[in-house]
Amino acid sequence: MDLINYFSEHHAQLLFLIAGISFIVELTVLGMSGPLLFIAIASVITGIFVQLNILSGWESELLSVGVLTALIALLLWKPLKSFQNSSSGSDTSSDMIGKQVPSSTEITHVKGKIRFSGVDWSARLTTDCEVDVILADKPCVIAGVDGNVMLVKPL
Repeated sequence: MDLINYFSEHHAQLLFLIAGISFIVELTVLGMSGPLLFIAIASVITGIFVQLNILSGWESELLSVGVLTALIALLLWKPLKSFQNSSSGSDTSSDMIGKQVPSSTEITHVKGKIRFSGVDWSARLTTDCEVDVILADKPCVIAGVDGNVMLVKPL
């Protein structure tokens, strides 16, 4: 009961606790997908308002968290999504990227095979490739890896 009494008398600390839990859940469980991040930021701002005696009473605090969450989501949704979807440069997930290899079979946007290090690997053209097909025994460059499929471009 002491904990409940403490938070009923110290609303700002409760809002900071809600913000901290929201941040932790957002970062660990949801992987920065968004919703709890906005609630956490709104809770911190509302907690600051409560500490500065700008807001008092749980009704106004709850309204503040709701309105601020909506405003923050409107302002930050597109910039955060574009930041999240932006590529961080060239793909370096495999040491095969950038290697020049011959095609074993005809390679299209759907299927094909390349020969690398004595092994035939499944391959397909990259989505931004200008050609529709690389013929068999023609050179190509590995531009990326999607699972166990090599993404290639013509040389």
